[in-house]
Amino acid sequence: MPNDPSTGSESQGKPELIVVAKPEAELQVTAEGVASASGAAIDDLQQILAEEGVAMSPLFGQAASAPTASLEMEAAEEGDLSLFYQVDAPEDRMQAIADRLNAAGAVAGAYVKPPAEPATLTMERETFLNDMEPDVQTAPAVTPNFTSRQDYLEAPPVGIDAPYAWSLPGGSGQNIKVIDCEWGWNLTHEDLLQNSLGMVCGASSSNTNHGTAVFGEIGGDRNSLGVTGIAPDARLGASSFATQGTATGIKCAADNLSAGDIILLEIHRAGPNATGAGQKGYIGVEWWPDDFAAIRYAVNKGIIVVEAAGNGWEDLDAAVYDTARPGFPATWRNPFRLTNPQCGAVMVGAGDPPSGTHGRFTSPWNQPYVDRARCGFSNWGSRVDCQGWGWEVTTTGYGDLQGGSNPNRWYTDTFSGTSSASPIVTGALACTQGALKARNMPLLTSWRARSLLRSTGSPQQAAPSRPVSQRIGNRPNLRQLIPAAMKTWVNNVSIQFTYALHTPQASWAYIAGIGWRRIRTGQADGVSNVFQLCCQAQGSGGKVNAYIDGTYLYYVVML
Repeated sequence: MPNDPSTGSESQGKPELIVVAKPEAELQVTAEGVASASGAAIDDLQQILAEEGVAMSPLFGQAASAPTASLEMEAAEEGDLSLFYQVDAPEDRMQAIADRLNAAGAVAGAYVKPPAEPATLTMERETFLNDMEPDVQTAPAVTPNFTSRQDYLEAPPVGIDAPYAWSLPGGSGQNIKVIDCEWGWNLTHEDLLQNSLGMVCGASSSNTNHGTAVFGEIGGDRNSLGVTGIAPDARLGASSFATQGTATGIKCAADNLSAGDIILLEIHRAGPNATGAGQKGYIGVEWWPDDFAAIRYAVNKGIIVVEAAGNGWEDLDAAVYDTARPGFPATWRNPFRLTNPQCGAVMVGAGDPPSGTHGRFTSPWNQPYVDRARCGFSNWGSRVDCQGWGWEVTTTGYGDLQGGSNPNRWYTDTFSGTSSASPIVTGALACTQGALKARNMPLLTSWRARSLLRSTGSPQQAAPSRPVSQRIGNRPNLRQLIPAAMKTWVNNVSIQFTYALHTPQASWAYIAGIGWRRIRTGQADGVSNVFQLCCQAQGSGGKVNAYIDGTYLYYVVML
Protein backbone atom coordinates (compact mmCIF):
# COMPACT_ATOMS: atom_id res chain seq x y z
CA MET A 1 0.00 0.00 0.00
CA PRO A 2 1.63 3.29 -1.02
CA ASN A 3 2.10 6.10 1.43
CA ASP A 4 -0.86 8.46 1.53
CA PRO A 5 0.59 11.61 -0.04
CA SER A 6 -1.89 13.83 1.70
CA THR A 7 -0.68 13.03 5.20
CA GLY A 8 3.03 13.77 5.00
CA SER A 9 4.52 16.69 6.88
CA GLU A 10 8.11 16.27 5.66
CA SER A 11 7.82 18.80 2.84
CA GLN A 12 10.05 21.47 4.35
CA GLY A 13 13.74 21.44 5.03
CA LYS A 14 15.47 22.49 8.22
CA PRO A 15 17.76 25.43 8.88
CA GLU A 16 21.38 24.63 8.12
CA LEU A 17 24.49 26.10 9.77
CA ILE A 18 27.22 26.30 7.13
CA VAL A 19 30.88 27.18 7.71
CA VAL A 20 33.29 28.22 4.96
CA ALA A 21 36.94 27.76 5.89
CA LYS A 22 39.82 29.94 4.74
CA PRO A 23 41.88 28.00 2.17
CA GLU A 24 45.16 28.69 3.91
CA ALA A 25 43.91 27.05 7.11
CA GLU A 26 43.73 23.65 5.35
CA LEU A 27 41.19 22.38 7.83
CA GLN A 28 40.70 18.66 8.31
CA VAL A 29 38.24 16.71 10.41
CA THR A 30 39.80 13.84 12.31
CA ALA A 31 38.58 11.46 14.98
CA GLU A 32 39.85 13.97 17.52
CA GLY A 33 38.06 16.92 15.93
CA VAL A 34 39.10 19.78 13.68
CA ALA A 35 42.79 20.13 12.82
CA SER A 36 44.90 22.27 10.48
CA ALA A 37 47.16 20.53 7.96
CA SER A 38 49.08 23.79 7.49
CA GLY A 39 49.67 24.26 11.19
CA ALA A 40 47.45 27.35 11.34
CA ALA A 41 46.34 28.49 14.76
CA ILE A 42 42.80 27.19 15.25
CA ASP A 43 42.60 27.19 19.06
CA ASP A 44 39.75 29.69 18.96
CA LEU A 45 37.75 27.52 16.55
CA GLN A 46 38.31 24.40 18.62
CA GLN A 47 37.32 26.25 21.78
CA ILE A 48 34.04 27.50 20.28
CA LEU A 49 33.09 24.01 19.11
CA ALA A 50 33.95 22.51 22.48
CA GLU A 51 32.05 25.14 24.48
CA GLU A 52 28.97 24.81 22.27
CA GLY A 53 29.15 21.02 22.31
CA VAL A 54 28.97 20.79 18.50
CA ALA A 55 31.17 19.38 15.76
CA MET A 56 32.02 20.40 12.23
CA SER A 57 31.84 17.89 9.39
CA PRO A 58 32.64 18.30 5.70
CA LEU A 59 29.50 19.34 3.86
CA PHE A 60 30.45 17.49 0.68
CA GLY A 61 32.63 14.73 2.11
CA GLN A 62 36.21 14.76 3.32
CA ALA A 63 37.76 14.41 -0.14
CA ALA A 64 35.36 16.73 -1.96
CA SER A 65 36.81 18.93 -4.64
CA ALA A 66 35.57 20.65 -7.75
CA PRO A 67 35.80 19.17 -11.25
CA THR A 68 37.76 20.98 -13.91
CA ALA A 69 35.84 24.00 -15.14
CA SER A 70 34.58 24.03 -18.71
CA LEU A 71 35.86 26.68 -21.08
CA GLU A 72 32.42 28.27 -20.96
CA MET A 73 32.90 29.16 -17.31
CA GLU A 74 34.72 32.39 -18.05
CA ALA A 75 32.51 34.32 -15.64
CA ALA A 76 32.88 32.00 -12.68
CA GLU A 77 35.84 31.30 -10.46
CA GLU A 78 36.43 27.67 -9.62
CA GLY A 79 34.93 26.66 -6.27
CA ASP A 80 36.58 24.37 -3.74
CA LEU A 81 33.94 22.19 -2.12
CA SER A 82 36.41 21.04 0.53
CA LEU A 83 36.12 24.48 2.18
CA PHE A 84 32.45 23.95 3.13
CA TYR A 85 31.44 22.44 6.47
CA GLN A 86 28.19 21.86 8.29
CA VAL A 87 27.55 22.12 12.02
CA ASP A 88 24.78 20.02 13.54
CA ALA A 89 23.45 22.32 16.26
CA PRO A 90 20.12 23.03 17.98
CA GLU A 91 18.05 25.35 15.77
CA ASP A 92 17.63 27.90 18.57
CA ARG A 93 21.43 28.15 18.94
CA MET A 94 22.45 28.18 15.26
CA GLN A 95 22.68 31.94 14.77
CA ALA A 96 24.53 32.50 18.04
CA ILE A 97 27.03 29.79 17.14
CA ALA A 98 27.44 31.23 13.63
CA ASP A 99 28.19 34.63 15.16
CA ARG A 100 30.90 33.12 17.31
CA LEU A 101 32.39 31.10 14.46
CA ASN A 102 32.68 34.21 12.30
CA ALA A 103 35.20 35.54 14.79
CA ALA A 104 37.46 32.49 14.45
CA GLY A 105 40.64 33.10 12.50
CA ALA A 106 40.31 30.08 10.21
CA VAL A 107 36.71 30.85 9.22
CA ALA A 108 35.91 32.83 6.06
CA GLY A 109 32.20 32.78 6.82
CA ALA A 110 29.50 31.08 8.88
CA TYR A 111 25.81 31.54 8.15
CA VAL A 112 22.43 29.98 8.80
CA LYS A 113 20.38 29.03 5.76
CA PRO A 114 16.59 29.28 6.19
CA PRO A 115 14.66 26.05 5.55
CA ALA A 116 14.19 25.23 1.87
CA GLU A 117 10.68 24.46 0.72
CA PRO A 118 8.88 23.26 -2.39
CA ALA A 119 7.12 26.05 -4.23
CA THR A 120 3.64 25.48 -2.81
CA LEU A 121 2.97 29.22 -2.69
CA THR A 122 0.99 30.67 0.15
CA MET A 123 -1.13 33.42 -1.34
CA GLU A 124 -2.20 36.69 0.17
CA ARG A 125 -5.59 35.23 1.05
CA GLU A 126 -3.88 32.60 3.20
CA THR A 127 -4.73 29.89 0.72
CA PHE A 128 -2.24 27.67 -1.05
CA LEU A 129 -1.33 26.57 -4.52
CA ASN A 130 -0.78 22.86 -4.96
CA ASP A 131 -2.84 21.83 -1.94
CA MET A 132 -5.49 20.14 -4.08
CA GLU A 133 -7.59 17.49 -2.39
CA PRO A 134 -8.36 14.17 -4.11
CA ASP A 135 -11.82 13.66 -5.53
CA VAL A 136 -13.64 11.25 -3.22
CA GLN A 137 -15.52 9.61 -6.07
CA THR A 138 -14.38 6.16 -7.06
CA ALA A 139 -12.08 6.25 -10.09
CA PRO A 140 -13.18 4.37 -13.23
CA ALA A 141 -11.89 0.84 -13.71
CA VAL A 142 -9.40 2.07 -16.32
CA THR A 143 -7.91 5.57 -16.19
CA PRO A 144 -8.93 7.69 -19.20
CA ASN A 145 -6.36 9.28 -21.49
CA PHE A 146 -5.81 12.87 -20.30
CA THR A 147 -3.31 13.98 -22.94
CA SER A 148 -5.95 16.17 -24.62
CA ARG A 149 -5.77 18.33 -21.47
CA GLN A 150 -1.97 18.70 -21.75
CA ASP A 151 -1.96 21.73 -24.02
CA TYR A 152 1.60 22.52 -22.95
CA LEU A 153 2.68 19.66 -25.22
CA GLU A 154 1.13 21.22 -28.32
CA ALA A 155 2.39 23.50 -31.09
CA PRO A 156 3.72 26.97 -30.22
CA PRO A 157 2.96 29.49 -29.00
CA VAL A 158 0.53 27.58 -26.73
CA GLY A 159 2.88 24.68 -26.07
CA ILE A 160 6.47 23.63 -26.67
CA ASP A 161 5.78 21.27 -29.63
CA ALA A 162 6.75 17.99 -27.98
CA PRO A 163 5.31 15.98 -30.92
CA TYR A 164 7.92 17.59 -33.18
CA ALA A 165 10.68 16.34 -30.87
CA TRP A 166 9.09 12.88 -30.71
CA SER A 167 9.28 12.67 -34.53
CA LEU A 168 13.08 12.82 -34.32
CA PRO A 169 15.38 9.92 -33.39
CA GLY A 170 16.07 10.25 -29.66
CA GLY A 171 13.74 13.23 -29.38
CA SER A 172 11.61 11.75 -26.60
CA GLY A 173 14.58 11.80 -24.23
CA GLN A 174 16.16 8.41 -24.93
CA ASN A 175 19.39 7.76 -23.01
CA ILE A 176 19.05 10.93 -20.94
CA LYS A 177 18.79 10.83 -17.14
CA VAL A 178 16.98 13.45 -15.08
CA ILE A 179 17.19 13.71 -11.28
CA ASP A 180 14.59 15.80 -9.48
CA CYS A 181 15.83 17.32 -6.21
CA GLU A 182 13.04 17.97 -3.66
CA TRP A 183 11.23 15.95 -0.98
CA GLY A 184 8.86 13.15 -1.97
CA TRP A 185 7.55 11.04 -4.89
CA ASN A 186 5.09 8.22 -5.42
CA LEU A 187 7.28 5.88 -7.41
CA THR A 188 4.52 3.27 -7.73
CA HIS A 189 2.12 5.54 -9.61
CA GLU A 190 0.58 3.72 -12.57
CA ASP A 191 1.89 6.28 -15.05
CA LEU A 192 5.49 6.45 -13.77
CA LEU A 193 6.66 2.84 -14.06
CA GLN A 194 8.48 2.49 -17.37
CA ASN A 195 11.68 4.54 -16.94
CA SER A 196 12.23 5.01 -13.22
CA LEU A 197 15.68 5.19 -11.67
CA GLY A 198 14.01 5.25 -8.24
CA MET A 199 15.52 6.94 -5.20
CA VAL A 200 19.08 7.85 -6.13
CA CYS A 201 19.97 9.91 -3.03
CA GLY A 202 18.26 10.01 0.36
CA ALA A 203 14.81 8.72 1.26
CA SER A 204 11.47 10.07 0.09
CA SER A 205 9.22 11.93 2.49
CA SER A 206 5.65 10.70 2.92
CA ASN A 207 4.32 13.86 1.25
CA THR A 208 4.65 12.73 -2.36
CA ASN A 209 2.20 14.72 -4.46
CA HIS A 210 4.55 17.51 -5.51
CA GLY A 211 7.34 15.29 -6.80
CA THR A 212 4.83 12.95 -8.43
CA ALA A 213 3.38 15.87 -10.38
CA VAL A 214 6.85 16.97 -11.48
CA PHE A 215 7.70 13.46 -12.69
CA GLY A 216 4.46 13.22 -14.68
CA GLU A 217 5.21 16.42 -16.58
CA ILE A 218 8.72 15.35 -17.53
CA GLY A 219 8.36 11.63 -18.06
CA GLY A 220 4.83 10.30 -17.68
CA ASP A 221 4.70 6.91 -19.40
CA ARG A 222 3.84 6.60 -23.07
CA ASN A 223 0.70 4.45 -22.94
CA SER A 224 -3.05 4.64 -23.49
CA LEU A 225 -3.96 6.08 -20.09
CA GLY A 226 -3.33 9.15 -17.98
CA VAL A 227 -0.74 11.65 -19.16
CA THR A 228 2.27 11.54 -21.45
CA GLY A 229 5.46 13.22 -20.31
CA ILE A 230 7.30 15.74 -22.44
CA ALA A 231 10.28 13.35 -22.57
CA PRO A 232 8.60 9.99 -21.92
CA ASP A 233 11.72 7.95 -22.63
CA ALA A 234 14.01 9.87 -20.25
CA ARG A 235 15.07 8.02 -17.11
CA LEU A 236 13.80 9.75 -13.95
CA GLY A 237 15.47 9.59 -10.54
CA ALA A 238 15.05 11.36 -7.22
CA SER A 239 17.34 13.06 -4.68
CA SER A 240 15.47 13.86 -1.48
CA PHE A 241 16.05 16.81 0.81
CA ALA A 242 13.99 15.04 3.47
CA THR A 243 17.11 13.24 4.68
CA GLN A 244 19.99 15.46 3.52
CA GLY A 245 20.84 19.13 3.14
CA THR A 246 20.17 20.96 -0.09
CA ALA A 247 23.75 21.38 -1.29
CA THR A 248 24.56 17.79 -0.32
CA GLY A 249 21.54 16.54 -2.25
CA ILE A 250 22.54 18.51 -5.35
CA LYS A 251 26.09 17.15 -5.30
CA CYS A 252 24.85 13.61 -4.75
CA ALA A 253 22.59 13.95 -7.79
CA ALA A 254 25.52 15.25 -9.85
CA ASP A 255 27.71 12.34 -8.76
CA ASN A 256 25.09 9.93 -10.14
CA LEU A 257 24.82 11.59 -13.55
CA SER A 258 27.00 12.04 -16.62
CA ALA A 259 27.67 14.99 -18.89
CA GLY A 260 24.51 15.89 -20.79
CA ASP A 261 22.13 14.65 -18.09
CA ILE A 262 19.86 17.03 -16.17
CA ILE A 263 19.22 18.06 -12.55
CA LEU A 264 15.98 19.85 -11.62
CA LEU A 265 15.87 21.95 -8.44
CA GLU A 266 12.28 22.15 -7.22
CA ILE A 267 13.06 24.32 -4.21
CA HIS A 268 13.26 27.91 -3.04
CA ARG A 269 13.85 29.54 0.34
CA ALA A 270 13.24 32.77 2.21
CA GLY A 271 15.39 35.62 0.92
CA PRO A 272 16.11 39.03 2.48
CA ASN A 273 12.65 40.37 1.54
CA ALA A 274 10.73 37.44 3.03
CA THR A 275 7.91 38.73 5.21
CA GLY A 276 6.96 35.55 7.06
CA ALA A 277 3.61 35.58 5.23
CA GLY A 278 3.80 32.28 3.43
CA GLN A 279 6.43 32.19 0.70
CA LYS A 280 6.47 35.87 -0.21
CA GLY A 281 10.07 36.89 -0.70
CA TYR A 282 11.28 33.35 -1.48
CA ILE A 283 14.02 33.10 -4.12
CA GLY A 284 16.14 30.59 -6.02
CA VAL A 285 18.68 28.76 -3.88
CA GLU A 286 21.78 29.74 -5.87
CA TRP A 287 21.91 32.94 -3.79
CA TRP A 288 23.43 30.94 -0.88
CA PRO A 289 27.17 30.19 -1.24
CA ASP A 290 27.10 26.42 -0.62
CA ASP A 291 24.15 25.82 -2.94
CA PHE A 292 25.85 27.98 -5.57
CA ALA A 293 28.99 25.86 -5.22
CA ALA A 294 27.04 22.60 -5.52
CA ILE A 295 25.22 23.80 -8.65
CA ARG A 296 28.48 24.94 -10.20
CA TYR A 297 30.01 21.55 -9.37
CA ALA A 298 27.24 19.88 -11.38
CA VAL A 299 27.49 22.36 -14.25
CA ASN A 300 31.26 21.87 -14.44
CA LYS A 301 30.62 18.15 -14.92
CA GLY A 302 28.65 18.98 -18.05
CA ILE A 303 25.27 18.47 -16.37
CA ILE A 304 22.42 20.87 -17.15
CA VAL A 305 20.90 22.27 -13.96
CA VAL A 306 17.37 23.71 -14.11
CA GLU A 307 16.44 25.92 -11.15
CA ALA A 308 13.04 27.30 -10.20
CA ALA A 309 13.21 31.10 -9.91
CA GLY A 310 10.79 30.92 -6.99
CA ASN A 311 7.26 32.06 -6.19
CA GLY A 312 8.21 35.07 -4.09
CA TRP A 313 6.71 38.02 -6.05
CA GLU A 314 10.30 39.32 -6.24
CA ASP A 315 12.30 41.49 -8.63
CA LEU A 316 15.64 39.68 -8.61
CA ASP A 317 17.32 42.80 -10.02
CA ALA A 318 16.53 44.68 -6.80
CA ALA A 319 19.51 46.18 -4.97
CA VAL A 320 18.70 44.24 -1.79
CA TYR A 321 20.20 41.12 -3.36
CA ASP A 322 23.59 42.79 -3.68
CA THR A 323 23.99 42.77 0.10
CA ALA A 324 25.42 39.60 1.59
CA ARG A 325 23.69 37.97 4.52
CA PRO A 326 25.57 38.00 7.83
CA GLY A 327 28.30 35.39 7.68
CA PHE A 328 28.59 35.08 3.90
CA PRO A 329 32.28 34.98 2.85
CA ALA A 330 33.78 38.27 1.72
CA THR A 331 34.26 36.79 -1.77
CA TRP A 332 30.49 36.34 -2.26
CA ARG A 333 28.84 38.30 -5.06
CA ASN A 334 25.16 38.47 -5.93
CA PRO A 335 24.63 35.71 -8.54
CA PHE A 336 21.43 37.34 -9.82
CA ARG A 337 23.63 40.04 -11.39
CA LEU A 338 24.76 38.72 -14.77
CA THR A 339 28.01 40.66 -14.47
CA ASN A 340 28.94 38.66 -11.36
CA PRO A 341 30.18 35.05 -11.24
CA GLN A 342 27.42 32.68 -12.34
CA CYS A 343 26.66 29.12 -11.31
CA GLY A 344 25.36 28.30 -14.79
CA ALA A 345 21.89 26.98 -13.91
CA VAL A 346 18.93 27.57 -16.23
CA MET A 347 16.55 29.71 -14.13
CA VAL A 348 12.84 29.34 -14.88
CA GLY A 349 9.96 31.72 -14.21
CA ALA A 350 6.23 31.00 -14.44
CA GLY A 351 3.96 32.29 -17.21
CA ASP A 352 0.22 32.24 -17.77
CA PRO A 353 -1.41 29.56 -19.92
CA PRO A 354 -3.74 30.62 -22.75
CA SER A 355 -7.07 32.10 -21.71
CA GLY A 356 -9.75 29.42 -21.61
CA THR A 357 -7.46 26.55 -20.64
CA HIS A 358 -9.63 23.93 -18.90
CA GLY A 359 -12.53 26.34 -19.29
CA ARG A 360 -10.93 28.92 -17.00
CA PHE A 361 -10.11 32.49 -17.96
CA THR A 362 -8.61 33.87 -14.74
CA SER A 363 -6.19 32.69 -12.10
CA PRO A 364 -7.29 31.92 -8.52
CA TRP A 365 -6.41 35.58 -7.80
CA ASN A 366 -8.90 36.67 -10.45
CA GLN A 367 -6.09 37.92 -12.70
CA PRO A 368 -6.91 37.33 -16.39
CA TYR A 369 -4.91 34.64 -18.13
CA VAL A 370 -2.75 36.27 -20.81
CA ASP A 371 -0.71 33.63 -22.57
CA ARG A 372 2.98 33.85 -21.62
CA ALA A 373 2.52 36.86 -19.35
CA ARG A 374 4.25 36.62 -15.98
CA CYS A 375 2.18 34.86 -13.33
CA GLY A 376 1.63 37.33 -10.50
CA PHE A 377 3.59 35.25 -7.99
CA SER A 378 6.61 34.48 -10.19
CA ASN A 379 9.96 36.07 -9.46
CA TRP A 380 11.39 37.99 -12.40
CA GLY A 381 14.53 39.77 -13.52
CA SER A 382 17.45 39.71 -15.92
CA ARG A 383 18.72 36.49 -14.32
CA VAL A 384 15.59 34.53 -15.34
CA ASP A 385 16.31 32.65 -18.56
CA CYS A 386 12.94 31.29 -19.70
CA GLN A 387 9.42 30.34 -18.63
CA GLY A 388 6.99 27.45 -18.48
CA TRP A 389 3.31 27.16 -17.68
CA GLY A 390 2.63 28.41 -14.14
CA TRP A 391 -1.05 27.44 -13.95
CA GLU A 392 -3.40 24.70 -15.22
CA VAL A 393 -0.84 21.93 -15.71
CA THR A 394 -2.27 18.43 -16.14
CA THR A 395 -0.07 15.73 -14.65
CA THR A 396 0.14 12.88 -12.15
CA GLY A 397 -0.68 13.19 -8.44
CA TYR A 398 -3.00 15.16 -6.12
CA GLY A 399 -6.23 13.52 -7.34
CA ASP A 400 -8.47 16.49 -8.14
CA LEU A 401 -8.82 15.42 -11.80
CA GLN A 402 -9.08 11.72 -10.98
CA GLY A 403 -9.11 10.66 -7.35
CA GLY A 404 -10.47 7.75 -5.38
CA SER A 405 -8.82 5.69 -2.69
CA ASN A 406 -5.67 4.67 -4.57
CA PRO A 407 -2.96 7.37 -4.89
CA ASN A 408 -1.35 5.33 -7.66
CA ARG A 409 -4.20 6.50 -9.91
CA TRP A 410 -4.38 10.17 -8.92
CA TYR A 411 -4.16 12.98 -11.50
CA THR A 412 -4.50 16.75 -11.44
CA ASP A 413 -5.03 19.51 -13.99
CA THR A 414 -4.22 22.41 -11.64
CA PHE A 415 -0.54 21.91 -10.79
CA SER A 416 0.95 25.40 -10.62
CA GLY A 417 3.82 27.72 -9.75
CA THR A 418 7.42 27.75 -10.80
CA SER A 419 6.98 24.16 -9.62
CA SER A 420 4.99 23.38 -12.77
CA ALA A 421 6.99 25.72 -15.01
CA SER A 422 10.44 24.24 -14.36
CA PRO A 423 9.58 20.64 -15.39
CA ILE A 424 8.33 21.91 -18.76
CA VAL A 425 11.75 23.41 -19.47
CA THR A 426 13.45 20.30 -18.09
CA GLY A 427 11.41 18.09 -20.40
CA ALA A 428 12.21 20.27 -23.40
CA LEU A 429 15.92 20.02 -22.63
CA ALA A 430 15.72 16.24 -22.19
CA CYS A 431 14.12 15.97 -25.66
CA THR A 432 16.88 18.15 -27.10
CA GLN A 433 19.67 16.17 -25.45
CA GLY A 434 18.16 12.89 -26.62
CA ALA A 435 17.98 14.14 -30.21
CA LEU A 436 21.59 15.31 -30.07
CA LYS A 437 22.80 12.05 -28.55
CA ALA A 438 21.02 10.01 -31.23
CA ARG A 439 23.12 11.86 -33.85
CA ASN A 440 26.41 11.56 -31.95
CA MET A 441 26.48 15.33 -31.64
CA PRO A 442 27.91 17.29 -28.72
CA LEU A 443 25.35 17.58 -25.94
CA LEU A 444 24.31 20.92 -24.54
CA THR A 445 26.08 22.28 -21.51
CA SER A 446 24.06 24.25 -19.02
CA TRP A 447 25.67 27.42 -20.34
CA ARG A 448 24.69 26.74 -23.94
CA ALA A 449 21.21 25.66 -22.87
CA ARG A 450 20.74 29.05 -21.19
CA SER A 451 21.86 30.86 -24.32
CA LEU A 452 19.61 28.88 -26.67
CA LEU A 453 16.56 29.19 -24.42
CA ARG A 454 17.05 32.96 -24.42
CA SER A 455 17.46 33.21 -28.21
CA THR A 456 14.62 30.86 -29.24
CA GLY A 457 11.04 30.28 -28.14
CA SER A 458 7.69 32.03 -27.96
CA PRO A 459 8.14 35.56 -26.56
CA GLN A 460 6.85 36.71 -23.19
CA GLN A 461 3.65 38.79 -23.37
CA ALA A 462 2.41 41.70 -21.29
CA ALA A 463 -0.67 41.77 -19.08
CA PRO A 464 -2.22 44.48 -16.89
CA SER A 465 0.27 45.28 -14.10
CA ARG A 466 2.63 42.60 -15.48
CA PRO A 467 4.75 44.24 -18.20
CA VAL A 468 7.31 42.44 -20.33
CA SER A 469 9.99 44.45 -18.52
CA GLN A 470 9.35 42.09 -15.59
CA ARG A 471 11.38 39.48 -17.40
CA ILE A 472 10.61 35.77 -17.26
CA GLY A 473 11.84 35.06 -20.79
CA ASN A 474 10.48 32.97 -23.63
CA ARG A 475 8.50 29.73 -23.52
CA PRO A 476 10.55 26.94 -25.16
CA ASN A 477 9.76 25.98 -28.75
CA LEU A 478 11.31 22.63 -29.59
CA ARG A 479 10.89 23.21 -33.33
CA GLN A 480 13.34 26.10 -32.89
CA LEU A 481 15.42 24.81 -29.98
CA ILE A 482 16.49 21.46 -31.39
CA PRO A 483 17.68 22.76 -34.80
CA ALA A 484 19.50 25.60 -33.05
CA ALA A 485 21.17 23.11 -30.69
CA MET A 486 22.30 20.99 -33.60
CA LYS A 487 24.25 23.87 -35.15
CA THR A 488 27.54 23.70 -33.36
CA TRP A 489 31.30 23.63 -33.76
CA VAL A 490 33.00 20.28 -33.24
CA ASN A 491 36.67 20.80 -32.61
CA ASN A 492 39.83 18.83 -33.30
CA VAL A 493 38.10 16.09 -35.27
CA SER A 494 39.22 13.90 -38.17
CA ILE A 495 37.69 13.55 -41.63
CA GLN A 496 37.72 9.80 -42.26
CA PHE A 497 35.94 9.59 -45.62
CA THR A 498 34.70 11.87 -48.38
CA TYR A 499 32.22 11.25 -51.17
CA ALA A 500 30.94 13.29 -54.11
CA LEU A 501 28.55 12.90 -57.02
CA HIS A 502 28.97 14.51 -60.41
CA THR A 503 25.85 16.51 -59.56
CA PRO A 504 26.82 20.05 -58.47
CA GLN A 505 26.72 20.73 -54.74
CA ALA A 506 26.47 17.00 -53.92
CA SER A 507 29.39 16.25 -51.58
CA TRP A 508 29.65 14.56 -48.20
CA ALA A 509 32.24 14.10 -45.47
CA TYR A 510 32.38 11.50 -42.70
CA ILE A 511 33.46 13.09 -39.41
CA ALA A 512 35.05 10.67 -36.94
CA GLY A 513 32.75 9.88 -34.04
CA ILE A 514 29.86 11.82 -35.58
CA GLY A 515 29.07 10.41 -39.03
CA TRP A 516 28.21 11.60 -42.53
CA ARG A 517 27.29 15.21 -43.17
CA ARG A 518 26.35 16.73 -46.51
CA ILE A 519 28.39 19.81 -47.31
CA ARG A 520 26.22 22.90 -47.57
CA THR A 521 27.63 26.42 -47.35
CA GLY A 522 25.13 28.72 -49.05
CA GLN A 523 27.84 30.10 -51.37
CA ALA A 524 28.20 29.41 -55.09
CA ASP A 525 31.61 27.77 -54.86
CA GLY A 526 31.52 27.03 -51.13
CA VAL A 527 30.73 23.33 -51.41
CA SER A 528 33.70 22.56 -53.65
CA ASN A 529 36.02 24.61 -51.44
CA VAL A 530 34.91 22.87 -48.24
CA PHE A 531 35.03 19.49 -49.98
CA GLN A 532 38.64 20.14 -51.06
CA LEU A 533 39.58 21.00 -47.47
CA CYS A 534 37.93 17.80 -46.26
CA CYS A 535 39.83 15.76 -48.84
CA GLN A 536 43.06 17.43 -47.80
CA ALA A 537 42.40 16.67 -44.13
CA GLN A 538 41.52 13.08 -44.97
CA GLY A 539 44.67 12.59 -47.02
CA SER A 540 47.03 14.20 -44.52
CA GLY A 541 45.42 12.81 -41.38
CA GLY A 542 45.14 16.36 -40.09
CA LYS A 543 42.51 17.63 -37.69
CA VAL A 544 39.81 20.19 -38.37
CA ASN A 545 37.24 22.29 -36.59
CA ALA A 546 33.86 21.82 -38.27
CA TYR A 547 30.58 23.71 -37.99
CA ILE A 548 27.73 21.23 -38.38
CA ASP A 549 24.17 20.37 -37.53
CA GLY A 550 22.35 17.05 -37.59
CA THR A 551 22.39 16.90 -41.39
CA TYR A 552 24.91 19.34 -42.87
CA LEU A 553 28.55 20.41 -42.68
CA TYR A 554 28.79 24.19 -43.18
CA TYR A 555 32.39 25.23 -42.51
CA VAL A 556 35.77 23.61 -41.98
CA VAL A 557 38.90 25.15 -40.47
CA MET A 558 42.16 23.26 -40.92
CA LEU A 559 44.30 22.91 -37.80
